[in-house]
Amino acid sequence: MTDILKKYLFADQSTRAQIVHLEQAWQMGLEHQHYPACIRDLLGELVAASVLLAGNLKFDGSLILQIQGDGPIALLVVECTSDMDIRATVSLRENHPVPQTGTLQTLLNPQGQGRFTVVLAPRQSSKDFRPYQGVVPLEGETVAEVLQTYMRTSEQLDTHLWLAADENRCAGLLLQRIPPQGGHSLAQNLDTWERALALGSTVQTQELLQLDSDTLIHRLFWEEDLQVFEPQSVRWHCPCSRQRVSNMLRMLGREEIEQMLAEQDTINVSCNFCGKPYQYDAIDCASLFVDKGDTQPGDDTLH
Repeated sequence: MTDILKKYLFADQSTRAQIVHLEQAWQMGLEHQHYPACIRDLLGELVAASVLLAGNLKFDGSLILQIQGDGPIALLVVECTSDMDIRATVSLRENHPVPQTGTLQTLLNPQGQGRFTVVLAPRQSSKDFRPYQGVVPLEGETVAEVLQTYMRTSEQLDTHLWLAADENRCAGLLLQRIPPQGGHSLAQNLDTWERALALGSTVQTQELLQLDSDTLIHRLFWEEDLQVFEPQSVRWHCPCSRQRVSNMLRMLGREEIEQMLAEQDTINVSCNFCGKPYQYDAIDCASLFVDKGDTQPGDDTLH
């Protein structure tokens, strides 16, 4: 079974393990976005990481992971909600050749100005939880290393991730050490964590991509007594729609739309986030203003 997040807890409650394996959702995300393999795989790793981290959200809202670069990639951004809805995109730098090969550092941080940002955005701010944003330098050779550095320095949590992606799937494994609680000593806590980390470090990329979650967890931790939690389904979801695009075009006003049509036969709009294309011919554009009069900019509100 794919497109699920599964969680496990070690018997002494010192270490949590989480694993995600996405196939259909990842394919939907790539449907309208076409990148070289090196860029696609970086995005897939960030997608898997966002699901692993969002699985521990204590509020109704979203986790957003964003890497802002000074190289060929200007921006990598992924959003995962507490409902496990994901969306993701890449923005390439204008007038820059699209690289066919590269690493996280060469694609995003060749000048050393890259930044990694974590945003926690509740749907409704409250006194219990307000929006949060953490920004750190882009330190690490891989997406996993960047996240591990952030979790250790900003969240003070020992966390280790293994991430992988290709044209068919993206997947990830997370191990996180939980501070000692009643009845468990620091030494016992540390022993379990180090044992789990040693076992997790044996995982291979192809195992992560090809094995289902339960099989891989059993292969790694078959001697451990793990508490298993109810799996969470993950889906790709971008809220863009033809209606939203129509509202946006309507706000431009009839005069500007007619000018655009005079220069080209159709108006083509792509979602900035998922890349889904929307096409409007002269008849479609005329229908935007039926029963609406000569709409001027600002007459309609885009919701």
